[in-house]
Amino acid sequence: MADSNISFFTGQQRSSWIRLRTIIVLRWVAIVGQLTAIVVGQHVYGLQLELGLCYFAVGVSVIGNLIAIFVFPENKRLSERENLAMVMFDLLQLGFLLFLTGGLHNPFALLLLGPVTVSAAVLTTRSTILAGGTAIAMVSLLSQYHLALRTDQGFILRIPDVFVFGNWIALVIAIVFIGAYSRRVTSEMYSMSDALSATQMALSREQKLTDIGGVVAAAAHELGTPLATIKLASAELMDELEDRPDLHEDAALIREQADRCRDILRDMGRAGKDDLHLRQAPLMTVVTEAAEPHAHRGKMVHYSHDPATGFELKQPTILRKPEIIHGLRNLVQNAVDFAKANVWVECHWTTEIISIRIIDDGTGFPPHLLGRIGEPFVGRRKSSADRKARPEYEGMGLGLFIAKTLLERSGAEISFANGPDPYANVPTPQSHTGAIVEVKWPREAIDARQGNNAIPIGENQRNVIF
Repeated sequence: MADSNISFFTGQQRSSWIRLRTIIVLRWVAIVGQLTAIVVGQHVYGLQLELGLCYFAVGVSVIGNLIAIFVFPENKRLSERENLAMVMFDLLQLGFLLFLTGGLHNPFALLLLGPVTVSAAVLTTRSTILAGGTAIAMVSLLSQYHLALRTDQGFILRIPDVFVFGNWIALVIAIVFIGAYSRRVTSEMYSMSDALSATQMALSREQKLTDIGGVVAAAAHELGTPLATIKLASAELMDELEDRPDLHEDAALIREQADRCRDILRDMGRAGKDDLHLRQAPLMTVVTEAAEPHAHRGKMVHYSHDPATGFELKQPTILRKPEIIHGLRNLVQNAVDFAKANVWVECHWTTEIISIRIIDDGTGFPPHLLGRIGEPFVGRRKSSADRKARPEYEGMGLGLFIAKTLLERSGAEISFANGPDPYANVPTPQSHTGAIVEVKWPREAIDARQGNNAIPIGENQRNVIF
């Protein structure tokens, strides 16, 4: 299963990625900015501020930072609750300062968006909603309750009520929009990161399996001659033992061939050989190899191949890449998972194109998800009927994403559709009514005999190990 044995980070786990030192540095920047605004407002613009309370609010932040510095190690990473507590503290401290300095009449009210954006980027949805709701409540209260800003002549600085209302509406909309937008973007980034990690793991596993297969095949190839010689010499010895002739020559030959086997195994272990024959295979051989793990799961897998109409071409030999094998395997697995009884794998080729279509007789892709097929973590809740039909299926949408990513890396274009077959120029059997996946390569991208990717035929070359 493409989706099994893969663990992913949750939002709560990701919140622990944030170091306490990062929050401390950001808070020092905020403290310097707040002190600068207080000093400039008092001495440059002559504002009458509640300096004692203002410095008290800033002092609380300073004390909080100092406690964090001396109590906790520099490399401490905050948990979900600790991160939320930090965000809420900054919101309340900033809200208290705004209360002392004019509420929404103060242009610095815009800074309330900062903690909300941070929470949306690193915290869970629940914590983000809590922080955003707190910010909206504070904005609403500050629009009505605050200490007025006064000049040294006693004049009150205020903007018209219509602008206060406009500021309130703008801040509420900004909190909702920026919070939702930041949450959505970071969520997609995390999902894509997880999915790409899963793709890399799948490709690495397939590469290891391919390498193991190559080593086994190379061992059989390299050891064939000496083992055959040993067998022949042993047979001759058995025949000659009847008359007990001089066995020295045959014994020496057996020893020589045993030494040769040892040398070959040692060379394979140290450097290995790149078997040119294993790097290529006929198209149907690669397709059959990819589908083989799912060919005996209770569904019939039918194979067919032919050149496209009007072409009389020999079956192409293609590159036997791990990404091609694993990508096709995932597509076949998906078809077998959702098929009622049959899956068709059809291969076609021309002088320019090689294409593979995988069709099943199931219900097809959900119409509302058809445009999003191939994105990571695109799935749907299973109905009771689905659970009975496929009790073992626990897909998260990663299988198709991995297949699409790996196959596109090999140069393919992939399209998804539902039957009846939209690609056929002639009527198709009524059973071909399920999901249809077409994988299409430019022939030069995977052709192993022609073009830039052609594999030379000759003696195997040693791999260089550094």
